[in-house]
Amino acid sequence: MSREGRLGVGIVGAGRVGPVIGAALAGAGHALVGITASSDPERASAVLPDVPVLDAPEVLRRSELVVLAVPHDELAGLVAGLARVGAWQPGQLVLHTDPSYGIGVLEPAQRSGAIPLAVHPAITFTGTSIDLRQLQAAFAAVTAPAPVLPIAQALAVELGCEPVVIAEEDRAAYAEAIATASEFSRSIISQATGLLRGIGVENPGGYLSALVQSTVERALREASDPLAP
Repeated sequence: MSREGRLGVGIVGAGRVGPVIGAALAGAGHALVGITASSDPERASAVLPDVPVLDAPEVLRRSELVVLAVPHDELAGLVAGLARVGAWQPGQLVLHTDPSYGIGVLEPAQRSGAIPLAVHPAITFTGTSIDLRQLQAAFAAVTAPAPVLPIAQALAVELGCEPVVIAEEDRAAYAEAIATASEFSRSIISQATGLLRGIGVENPGGYLSALVQSTVERALREASDPLAP
């Protein structure tokens, strides 16, 4: 570890999220000890060129903090499978980034003595360095057992985010809010740009950019403060 209080961090998942989370934690001074890269080895090497590519059990063996950044439908099976082969270590921190789950999905790791944390940065990841700038202006949903909640909050801060505590029983509603905001926005913009393209407007995305951004910013201000002008 590079200095006192820093962790050896392993990343399981090399899609759009895992390498960026790793880069953010490395920027906060943590040491990256390995990443799995079966899904997208080129992305992993592009964002984290000096980090060893390992299989998941070896990543866990080397790590004090394991970040699970895998698709929603793979997370539960991955955690349970690693428990079956005895990969989880007592006292090891395990953090997942899925908005839908709290810490319940990490229960097989917890039975092996690992410490469960759920931290979801509320951004749409591109898998590039752009995300590191977005994290600096983002919030992150944090769920963890009360004794270790400060650890989860501190890790969210080190990612660049402002932590917001979400109760375990509220994670489903939280995930619905995130999905509604992201999927509805994409759908409406796709519909609007399609209409403009149909009447011959070139670069419809660029045409709508200022309108959409200003409208969304105003709606967000009004949602935060109904009395805002």
